[in-house]
Amino acid sequence: MSWDNVIELISESYETDEEGISKPIMLSTSVYARIKSVRQSEFYQAASSGRKPVIMFEVRSFEYDDQLKVSHGGKVYAIIRAYRKNHEITELTCEGEVINGG
Repeated sequence: MSWDNVIELISESYETDEEGISKPIMLSTSVYARIKSVRQSEFYQAASSGRKPVIMFEVRSFEYDDQLKVSHGGKVYAIIRAYRKNHEITELTCEGEVINGG
């Protein structure tokens, strides 16, 4: 498998406007990733707690900074599990497309 897929790792931050109102802003970082299928055991384990993993991405560990969402192929996914396989690779298990930025 090659690192030929570009994904956006998305985090949320807040900024305060001139009126002192805190507003959420989305920050994204483009990284190369490998796309993998969700393992059957992981699918059933997540399903038992109400989660529905649909896709897994492998990213380089130094590029992942606890972001909560991934954008790929016009879809935004919620990261439900980040597993550091080793010091170089982190697996991001994601569930269905996030609707309305939720």
